[in-house]
Amino acid sequence: MSSIIQKLPDHVANQIAAGEVVQRPASVVKELLENAVDAKATDIKLIIKEAGKTLVQVIDNGMGMGEQDARLCFERHATSKIRQAEDLFDLHTKGFRGEALASIAAIAHVEMKTRQDQQELGTHLVIEGSKFVSQEVAVLPQGTSFAIKNLFFNIPARRNFLKSDVVEHRHIIDEFQRVALAHPQIHFTYYHNGEELFNLPPSNFRQRIVNLFGGKTNEKLVPVKEETEIVSIAGFVTKPEFAKKNRGEQFFFVNDRFIKNGYLHHAIMAAYEGLLKDGSQPGYFLFLQVPPHTIDINIHPTKTEIKFDDEHSLYAILRSAVKHSLGQFNVAPVLDFERDPNLDTPYQYKDAEATVPTIQIDGNFNPFADEKPAKSYAGSGYRKAEPAASWESLYVGLKQDTETIVGEELPEFPSAGFQFESEAVTTSLFEEHEAEPAASKTYQIHKKYIVNPIKSGMVIVDQQRAHQRVLYEQFLTNMTVQQAASQQLLFPLELYFSPNELSLVAELKDALVNTGFVFEAMHADRVVISGLPVNVAESEVSIVLEQLLGDLQDGVPESSFSQNDSIAKSMAKSLAVKTGTYLTEKEQENLVNGLFACKEPNVSPFQKPTFITLRVEDLDKKFAL
Repeated sequence: MSSIIQKLPDHVANQIAAGEVVQRPASVVKELLENAVDAKATDIKLIIKEAGKTLVQVIDNGMGMGEQDARLCFERHATSKIRQAEDLFDLHTKGFRGEALASIAAIAHVEMKTRQDQQELGTHLVIEGSKFVSQEVAVLPQGTSFAIKNLFFNIPARRNFLKSDVVEHRHIIDEFQRVALAHPQIHFTYYHNGEELFNLPPSNFRQRIVNLFGGKTNEKLVPVKEETEIVSIAGFVTKPEFAKKNRGEQFFFVNDRFIKNGYLHHAIMAAYEGLLKDGSQPGYFLFLQVPPHTIDINIHPTKTEIKFDDEHSLYAILRSAVKHSLGQFNVAPVLDFERDPNLDTPYQYKDAEATVPTIQIDGNFNPFADEKPAKSYAGSGYRKAEPAASWESLYVGLKQDTETIVGEELPEFPSAGFQFESEAVTTSLFEEHEAEPAASKTYQIHKKYIVNPIKSGMVIVDQQRAHQRVLYEQFLTNMTVQQAASQQLLFPLELYFSPNELSLVAELKDALVNTGFVFEAMHADRVVISGLPVNVAESEVSIVLEQLLGDLQDGVPESSFSQNDSIAKSMAKSLAVKTGTYLTEKEQENLVNGLFACKEPNVSPFQKPTFITLRVEDLDKKFAL
């Protein structure tokens, strides 16, 4: 009887492993950049074409590899980072599994060029789908160059699951930023489709953050530094007023490795307690140095999650360090019980007696006298004013003057006065009808709901959801017909964004123009806006765009209708009147009328009910007990 269990061929095992290691082009970028860092490179170039689907190339000036190592590095479980299992708890490098290059070579065309410093010639090696095509000696510069072409060429199902180029490129930028932030001493350069996006010279950590996220980032940063036996913390957090809706600028690095940890993130949020608006997220760029034996890195396939031995102590230290920094730099309110010597009583007044104020009284003052003396306190005495004329003299001759003026203007009438014929009230020519009842009034309850009486009972409208529906249909109509009204600004508005956000704004520019935005210019780190939609205030522009970028950070829909729909929903959510806002009776009526003039008044853009109807019969049942 034949055996049921069989050992898989290497190329099949590599493809299965590739599903764990290589999820998208960004996974390849991460592995190759980390290998270049481990090779002690001081200059690393990343070259991308078509968001990594066509080409991912990393060139470094590191140690390079010999002929034997160049061939062996593509074997499964081949690594230079560890020798025994105990080494897993004393890691000082990035990659250590020994599966990355083997997995990548199984699903792509790989071309590697490498040369060591002391060698005159290097090795040029080509692999296609785990098959060695060629290996030859070549004249090469020192270091290593990996070119990964046609990713997932032999797994079309995996290739079809990739997102659009914009989404995949955004993931690549995220991985590039994580490695570049962790190693500010290395020179990084990033090219996409022949265009240089980042050129990051060696610098300190603060300058690296500014180079990656724009020049305006510098004024947002607050330094954090703490040294303890358990952990050493260094880095920056952002000021509360620059908090955003999304979590894009949040980076934890443990021993120079980027990680994600919800528990430590909660410690940061606890430090900002009372300083942030609801739903806002602070930015932070924090380095944590801990003893390698106190953490376990090998608990997640992507190595972005770490298990700490003493998380509770880390939580307390991190929370106190951030809170102390916010208070030290006058970002958070601090109680100060130290006495200010400037507020003390001067020494010369210590034993002096207080001077009793004196009161001066004019004994000759008579309020009933015709002539009242006016006091002038120039100097120490006073003087009498000239006697004022009697008040009756102000009205002498007024009647005669009035009659004269009337007589001059209307000479045909006698100056004695006028008599007007009173209009007789006659009966109406038409039948008298009972007056029409006044329009039903609306009422606001708890600054959240609007009650509008109707014949069968009453309608209760959720003001926020109703306004979202009204704005959503307005924006969608403007973008469809492309005839949106715009209000010009007296002074153009400059808004600063990171390169990643700017690329997203550039992609959405046409749709935003159709809503009423007017873009005067787009620079490397900012956009200049000279016109706004009529229902967007100047103070709300940054909030609207920030909310829009946060909602679409996972990807912009490819079809124009889906893109317009997403933009209209995001802008309606940002601009709609919020719960807790007082509305006048006129505003309530306009909102209710606008809602029932919509095509779909029953639900908000997010498919939640906008109003309910309460009939009189329902009320009668409540009282029929």
